[in-house]
Amino acid sequence: MLKKLIITGLCALSAAAVITGCGSDAKPAASSAQSAPAEKKEITVGATAGPHAEVVEAAAKEAEKNGLKVNVKEFSDYITPDQALADGDLDLVVYQHEPFLNNFNKQHNTNLVPIGKAILMRMGIYSNKYKDVKDIPDGATISIPNDPTNEGRGLQLLEKAGLIKLKEGVGMKATPADVTENPKHLKFNELEAAQLPRSLDDVAASVITMNYVMSAGLSPKDQGIFLESKDTPLAVMIIAAREKDKNQPAYKKFVQAYQSDAVKKFIAEKYKGTIEPAWD
Repeated sequence: MLKKLIITGLCALSAAAVITGCGSDAKPAASSAQSAPAEKKEITVGATAGPHAEVVEAAAKEAEKNGLKVNVKEFSDYITPDQALADGDLDLVVYQHEPFLNNFNKQHNTNLVPIGKAILMRMGIYSNKYKDVKDIPDGATISIPNDPTNEGRGLQLLEKAGLIKLKEGVGMKATPADVTENPKHLKFNELEAAQLPRSLDDVAASVITMNYVMSAGLSPKDQGIFLESKDTPLAVMIIAAREKDKNQPAYKKFVQAYQSDAVKKFIAEKYKGTIEPAWD
């Protein structure tokens, strides 16, 4: 709440505006109309159920040590949290990568922005048979996601691993038809993403998103033979706020709590390498 400053019966000034014409020669500071917002003592953060909400809960405990109460609200879908943030029902959300956020802004005419990095959820190439992508034999079968977004992402990962080359400029829209070079004559088995971990015994390798790696109990250390780089936009989850409120001190305090050593330790101990801090 804005505090009023009373000047001995002559002028009333607020932190957001200056009322002039009261006979005083004093000039208000030029920055008074753009002063920093009052710091909130309590905020609500939205996150999808599972790892995102769990890490936010860990960050909330750290924030509380510094006088900030954080309420965590869990969601089961990927659209409602951003909409609730845009509507002002939430202060922050933590569950998505920046390309997803940008697409939401475009489709819903909103102005949500990232204010900090959260966790890494990297897609990877997994195998029960080989320890290196170079060991995958000629004519082998690779299982890949069949949904449009993750199929293109998976093929790009296979390209980065040096197994194939894709048509120039195809990007995330890539399909097996866009493979222009395939020196090992690999075959592609397109499956629903949830089925990919189960296919590992039947294929040379599989391209799997981290959420299904976790639910299947796979190990990036033992079965992951090639992972997305840590700066891949689709792998980096973010903390997002409304653009107009991005400088709220309480939000910065939450980001500091989220990116603390205590939360880093929590992630390492609980997720055993499936999830990693994105801020390192």
